[in-house]
Amino acid sequence: MNPSANGWIKKLLNQVSETVYSQTETDVFYINLKRAGFIYGSNIKVVLDIIKPFELSEEERCKINLLIGFHYIYNKENTEVKFAESLIRYYKSISDQKRSFFEDLFSDKSPDSLLESIIHKRIHIDDNFITKNFNYFLINALLFVDILGYQRFLKEEHNIKNYVEKLESALETIVFSVIENKSNKSDYDENLIKLFESSIRYKNAELLTYNDAIAIISEPLEKLYVIDLVCMASWTDKVIDREEQDFLDQLKTDLAIDHTIIVKSVNDINLFYNEHKEDVAFLSSKNLAQSFYDNSSKVVSKLINRNSKRLIKELSESKEALYLLTQSTQRNLSDEEQKKIQTQLLDIFKSIPSLAIFMLPGGMLLLPLFIKFIPKLLPSAFDDNRIDDSEK
Repeated sequence: MNPSANGWIKKLLNQVSETVYSQTETDVFYINLKRAGFIYGSNIKVVLDIIKPFELSEEERCKINLLIGFHYIYNKENTEVKFAESLIRYYKSISDQKRSFFEDLFSDKSPDSLLESIIHKRIHIDDNFITKNFNYFLINALLFVDILGYQRFLKEEHNIKNYVEKLESALETIVFSVIENKSNKSDYDENLIKLFESSIRYKNAELLTYNDAIAIISEPLEKLYVIDLVCMASWTDKVIDREEQDFLDQLKTDLAIDHTIIVKSVNDINLFYNEHKEDVAFLSSKNLAQSFYDNSSKVVSKLINRNSKRLIKELSESKEALYLLTQSTQRNLSDEEQKKIQTQLLDIFKSIPSLAIFMLPGGMLLLPLFIKFIPKLLPSAFDDNRIDDSEK
């Protein structure tokens, strides 16, 4: 099952046993979403281990976790409407009708195909993520808001867009209150602010007041989510200082929740970050350009691996491209040769749908990486100078 290829939703749902849902309470499912990293905006694994995350990118794990989150809520509500159709209607109801986020998606596609397009577009912070300020926060950090909105939508469709807007505004106010109260802001705090600001869908001129924000948070899952986001915002040096503890205590009172929920949330974020620190982008001390390069390298390597058979076939039919790729392992290509190999590779990409990313605005930035990695990832016949481990 490949979440980057057409038909992945239907195939995934065929693999999901409804007994998994029926045997999992809502609070337990939420905890599993958190352990998978979905709640924190860093998808380390697939929720409930529904499928093996072998060779899945974070984007693909995020797609699966978001879809499974929706499907879990759908099954709990026992609605009569078909899943894909209800979810599409939900996204239509919360989109801006004047400049719809999905205005180019709502067409004559089949429900499953349309839903795949919606989810693909929704998980990214921006469409042109390749070039925009070398932004390496590729995954939207507030996707659980979509799930909470869908839960409300299945119960009552009226005024659902207003609900989602208010929920986002409330989260923004509460989380930013935590960070702004810190006397000294670390790189983590600055990165988290950028991540949240980029993830917020509905931009408001002014933040809600704290009291207005608290008044919006009423449902059990909303409360758990707020507490986890606050603990995420408080985490800097694995220590909750006095000001942060006072804020959490106030939040506990205002939301009328048990103290054990606060304690568990603090422990959960510490455990998650300690275990996955190297895998969470905004915990990295690398600069933006280096992080962009590292993440882009992973994307390109995965694309080459997944399409290696097709690439071998296409490259075998292009002697000049094959020659230039071989030469690139021995010397730097001239400007003219670079242009030739780029032109020929773009022609090849047109015939391989999975490589369409290189045809997007900014995709040309990834071509040098492609030229660098392809000789190493394809059979050794493409690289006469390669020394295998067995030959060292």
